[in-house]
Amino acid sequence: MVKVRRAMGAQESDPVTGKVMLAGRYELGEVLGRGGMADVYRAVDRTLGRSVAVKILRDNAGDDSDRARFTVEARTLAGLSHQGLVILLDAGVEADQQFLVMELIEGQTLAKATAGGPLEIERVGTIGVQVAGALAYVHANGVVHRDVKPGNVLLGRDDRVKLADFGIARLLDDAARHTRTGHAIGTAAYLAPEQVTGQDVSGATDVYSLGLLLLEAATGRREYPGSPTEAALARLHRAPVVPDHLATSWQALLADMTALDPADRPTAQQVAGALRAYAPPSIRVTGSPMSDPVTLPLLAGGAPPTADPHLAAVESVGTRILTDLSPIGTPSSPSPRTSVIDRVGGVLARLPGHQRGTIGALLVLLLLLVLVATLGGGGNSPSEIPDGTPTRLRAPLQELHDSVNEDNR
Repeated sequence: MVKVRRAMGAQESDPVTGKVMLAGRYELGEVLGRGGMADVYRAVDRTLGRSVAVKILRDNAGDDSDRARFTVEARTLAGLSHQGLVILLDAGVEADQQFLVMELIEGQTLAKATAGGPLEIERVGTIGVQVAGALAYVHANGVVHRDVKPGNVLLGRDDRVKLADFGIARLLDDAARHTRTGHAIGTAAYLAPEQVTGQDVSGATDVYSLGLLLLEAATGRREYPGSPTEAALARLHRAPVVPDHLATSWQALLADMTALDPADRPTAQQVAGALRAYAPPSIRVTGSPMSDPVTLPLLAGGAPPTADPHLAAVESVGTRILTDLSPIGTPSSPSPRTSVIDRVGGVLARLPGHQRGTIGALLVLLLLLVLVATLGGGGNSPSEIPDGTPTRLRAPLQELHDSVNEDNR
């Protein structure tokens, strides 16, 4: 509040109440939350006499990149209208500070709701169908959220869900990512594999994050804990562990949503269709303006898959990682590990497909465990990125390490 008061100047204080006023209209109250670049306040719109939430860009976060991202959020929200999204009411600049005025959601975040342990599976479904419906609508309008996590899911009365914080959302036809060192491309624990490796994002990226979110709500534990780098690497060598006590339909859905290959994941619209049975009668769940979503077959009955859906994608990913790891060694002399990996790659190429996938998975697991072990070896640079990390992975992992707060839920 002190920063806001200093920025607005004494003349912006109400002469009667002494409250800090923004744009001569919004009376600022308590801080509701703090993000990487902005603070959110409870406020009163004096003109309309209603409570609102005001998001103000911080002074020390006001460089060109942050301002661009803040503008993207405003324009993104202004172009979207859905019952599962926080509504943008106003936006402006006051004393060189950008601000957004949004509807105020009375309740708590999903992060707080799960802090005491897992939720009942019916409640997980109720929350999940609404988030999936909101994402289906967002994706149909050419937007990827890119930071779906428990802290961005707001639970109102009767678990009516609102998806918040489009600060790093990306328009699918917009090449400008508006990211830089010091600000997250997402939250480490919920990143999709393609975000870790710096690949293009799509609606499937949000579906993966939603899968981890639902898994955490159902189990009460974060699937990929640890430092940002450890959490990021972990999802590249193992699929999420879906507990056996969950219904077969839930196991299949969560496994599909968190498939390594984005092409193997259902759409948000399909996820909403699969979870539609959990939606309370009072909540009309809508998503894409297209036809009703396809219900995943297993949720309508049937046997669980006989093969690990994660394994199908491991072969291609394993091949890429093996290729990227081949330069590991001393730059000034040929590395013995390079020739070994070359020979292993040749052996893999001659094996039948099913054997190649299995052995490739084991090799990827071994190689990445070596990388993770190196991170904790005590001889690394402060960046935590091992000297032998593949070039393709180094840049996104470094940005992740520099920008993501592991406790930012």
